[in-house]
Amino acid sequence: MPKPEPTSDAYEGIRYKETEQTPDERILANLAAALDRSLPVPLGIQLRGLIEFGIALGELPTGQRLPSVRELAERAGIAHMTVATVYRELREAGLIEAKPGAGTYVGDGHSSDGLRSSAIRKIQNRIEALFNEAEQFGLAPSVVSSLVNARAARGPTPSRPLRLVMVGNFVETTRQYANRIQEYLGTGDTITVTTVDALHAGETFPLPCDVCVTLAHRRGEVEHLVPTGIPVVGLSFIPAEETRTQLAMIDPMARIGIVSIFPEFTALMKPGVLRFAPHVSDVDVRLITAPDLESFLSRVDVAIYASGAEATVKKMLPKNSQAMEFRYVPDPHAIRATLLPVLERLRSSIVTQEEDPS
Repeated sequence: MPKPEPTSDAYEGIRYKETEQTPDERILANLAAALDRSLPVPLGIQLRGLIEFGIALGELPTGQRLPSVRELAERAGIAHMTVATVYRELREAGLIEAKPGAGTYVGDGHSSDGLRSSAIRKIQNRIEALFNEAEQFGLAPSVVSSLVNARAARGPTPSRPLRLVMVGNFVETTRQYANRIQEYLGTGDTITVTTVDALHAGETFPLPCDVCVTLAHRRGEVEHLVPTGIPVVGLSFIPAEETRTQLAMIDPMARIGIVSIFPEFTALMKPGVLRFAPHVSDVDVRLITAPDLESFLSRVDVAIYASGAEATVKKMLPKNSQAMEFRYVPDPHAIRATLLPVLERLRSSIVTQEEDPS
């Protein structure tokens, strides 16, 4: 990522355990506990990464209350200014929002009321206009209601295929995400890929495009990089099944070396691995830019690397050592609950435009 993406690092830092604590208390406890003072990464950067990735993976859903600056600073043992700065940056990015007198909450990724609320308002306005027009023609409201019910009973009207663009951090991993999403699309629908870096560098956004898909915590940033009028949908991610299986099969006595790309998510890598490999004990972490990376890799039996780090890790890793990527995939529940409803609204809109081009 210019900013980290869910699949580029293993996130399990705030996967909450069943306890007697309330959800708010668990969030406070897990955020504070996940900060690792042994890492060469400032605590403020770690904290921002924890919250960003929690949002990206759906661990911190829209509307979730976050600890106050005072609560989090005191529980984590860090400066109030550090927490306040992180919260301010996340507000500016559109990831969280402050509600006067109520606290700080996870936002929807941008400052508007969201695609759903906007769509409902538009439909309400069109329904009002429809009934007003019917009245001018002398048609009773019951007649209009019957027509609407009949149309609803007829089901969706076939329309042209939709064109999606997936914006990620690395081309290859983004293409893998797109392939997963393609399984949920309609016949003829297409999805192409690009990266945030490419768009920041001035690369032309792929057109035509009906809807843009990106990582949940990057939605606000991506909205400023796509042409006006194209809706941007943010998806959460979960660890891939093959990753969970591979981690569970690691030898308990193996020496594990974890390689992270982004400083923000370094604190998340180790608990992420241990969630699925709790039987191993010899685990250490390095950034991909660490000057002793090659020496570090020479001492491990299994190297677990973030997406995008494969070439560097395999180049330095001894031949007798094992390497595996900690991969994420789009959350199927998020695809069904967040993306598919947007696509259906777009199909309906396209059908309406084709039926009434005026």
